[in-house]
Amino acid sequence: MTAESPEPNVVSWNAGRIRLLDQSRLPAEEAYLEIDDCRVLAKAIREMRIRGAPALGVAAAYGLALAASRSSAVDPAGLLAQMEEAAEMLRSTRPTAVNLAWALERVLGAARESAGATAMAEVALSEAGRIHREEIGAGRAIGRLGAKLVAAGATVLTHCNTGALATAGYGTALGVIRTAHEQGKRIRVLVDETRPLLQGARLTAWELQRLGIPFTVIVDGAAGEMMRRGRVDCVVVGADRIAANGDVANKVGTYSLAVLAKENEVPFYVAAPTSTIDLSIATGDDIPIEERPPEEVTTFAGTRTTPDGAAAANLAFDVTPARYVGAVITERGIARPPYDESLARLLGTGARAVKTGASKW
Repeated sequence: MTAESPEPNVVSWNAGRIRLLDQSRLPAEEAYLEIDDCRVLAKAIREMRIRGAPALGVAAAYGLALAASRSSAVDPAGLLAQMEEAAEMLRSTRPTAVNLAWALERVLGAARESAGATAMAEVALSEAGRIHREEIGAGRAIGRLGAKLVAAGATVLTHCNTGALATAGYGTALGVIRTAHEQGKRIRVLVDETRPLLQGARLTAWELQRLGIPFTVIVDGAAGEMMRRGRVDCVVVGADRIAANGDVANKVGTYSLAVLAKENEVPFYVAAPTSTIDLSIATGDDIPIEERPPEEVTTFAGTRTTPDGAAAANLAFDVTPARYVGAVITERGIARPPYDESLARLLGTGARAVKTGASKW
């Protein structure tokens, strides 16, 4: 980050390769990966070297552009088949984040309308760049709209990481916080650690520090007591998928926060681009929930933190029922209950068919 451009270069197209900021090495080191193979990108996504629903969509879009540019196919049908194979591999890496599948379908759709293999590869890269620019613009719009819900002097609690690192742009929930700060509202932020990989303590704190926004890291289990003491004015979180009825899938622990916020009469807001809304999913019960390796729970930084042989369940996400969500902040406007009506109005379209991976649960 620099004073002129505070966003880190999370993902970009660089001379025929994909350049990724390796988020697994933050905050200790800013290191970049140069990727010239779609299989390597898929591995980086699985290992959460890049993460965050909008950023995954951007990375996946560039991944298809990479597959097209590296293909030896000379006919459109052969190239499209290779791109669809690459898309299937990328799609399977993180099944909950709908932006990934959404971006893949957009690039494939643009490629299918192209004439000739050369044009198909060029269109794939152009569409990936367009998706990236749209996500940057969406984050800024979300920030402007969402900041209206944050009072001057407020303490905002947030969970996981939703800034530039998660969006390859400006941010969603952290974009709301950032805009409120830039408007001189003198806000403070409580940052949940967000276990087991500490995306809040490692990544959100890293971003807030560079943006000059006052913050305090708290353990996940302290959020309820902070609310009970009146030390939280609102909760703002991101989302990995929002169902047609307003149920929200987000980093595990979000549901608990929403219930605590309801009990303590603290407003609970979700900030996400419209690319995260999946009208083809009726309710949160239909959202596939990723289960990650148990080693992320039983060890940390290579050190075992549980007894040998201890079993661990590692749900990466949970689902917050719409009844706990006070508003969904998008780049097109703020949706409020009933969400089955307000979300459809924001999208201005019928249900979208988004091909995603299957749930493990």
